[in-house]
Amino acid sequence: QVQLVESGGGLVQAGGSLRLSCAASGRTFSMYAMGWFRQAPGKEREFVVAITWRNGITYYADSVKGRFTISRDNAKNTVYLQMNSLKPEDTAVYYCAARRSGTIRIANIDYDYWGQGTPVTVSS
Repeated sequence: QVQLVESGGGLVQAGGSLRLSCAASGRTFSMYAMGWFRQAPGKEREFVVAITWRNGITYYADSVKGRFTISRDNAKNTVYLQMNSLKPEDTAVYYCAARRSGTIRIANIDYDYWGQGTPVTVSS
């Protein structure tokens, strides 16, 4: 069984920064892809960014490209999401997800494990 635990969410002013963490446990993740998704109130969950655990290939949604950066620490089994230049429209609950494949996908249905989510609120 895989467990994903997010942390780092909070309240920040527009233009500010936050770093989210996703600690993974339960098995070896070398063949997995990890993703961050977000869900704003009244909206569907949407893809933000993903990374392959083994070789660090990344893919970003256009809405966050140039502002968000995903990274991983293999030794700690942790994935990070550095969020800079935050906007009010980035307000959402952010979820970490793991996919039992080394290929990146952007659909919710392609991910096998999910964390509980961490809320991010960006004030204007």
